[in-house]
Amino acid sequence: MRLDKYLKVSRILKRRTVSKELALHERIQVNGKTAKPSYDVKTGDVITITFGNRQMSVKVMETREYSKKEDASIMYEVLEEKYIEEPLF
Repeated sequence: MRLDKYLKVSRILKRRTVSKELALHERIQVNGKTAKPSYDVKTGDVITITFGNRQMSVKVMETREYSKKEDASIMYEVLEEKYIEEPLF
């Protein structure tokens, strides 16, 4: 399953377009490497998302084409969630 679709189906991010934009701006890493929206997500992958001043790391537990709201949280396990300081330019 594509990375942008996985983030939407698992409800980590609300919209697929937001997932795609974050990936295109190199704000998403999979297993420590910058990932494109088309990256094929596999069970066991660790996804790190940086948006705003928040960084979240999750481990992929399973992939599904569709999920109900109450089932979405079993698709991943939150490993870390922290706030980071934005660099001053």
